[in-house]
Amino acid sequence: MKTIFERIIDKELPAEVLFENERIIAIKDKYPIAPVHILIISKKVIKSIQDIKKEDLGLIPEMIEVAQNLADEFHIANGYRLLTNTGPSSGQTIFHLHFHLIGGRELGTMG
Repeated sequence: MKTIFERIIDKELPAEVLFENERIIAIKDKYPIAPVHILIISKKVIKSIQDIKKEDLGLIPEMIEVAQNLADEFHIANGYRLLTNTGPSSGQTIFHLHFHLIGGRELGTMG
């Protein structure tokens, strides 16, 4: 069964696409927790960051570059969070590698 992200990548579900190339898609989060909440998603199905194989490690710097560019575009480069969850105990609910780019308000400390 496809994840929601696979269905978005395959254009079976609508999403507000902010960036897309052959390996990555970035969309606005449907349920944002901050004024800027963007999901940066690997088009290759990888369960989580822990499941990245050696041949796919180059995807991570590409995803970070997309995050940096979007942070500039959305005027949050001076303060944002870039995070990924790994496994159910971290809060991961969609088992497809993605990063959350979150900003646009005071985020405070984590802890």
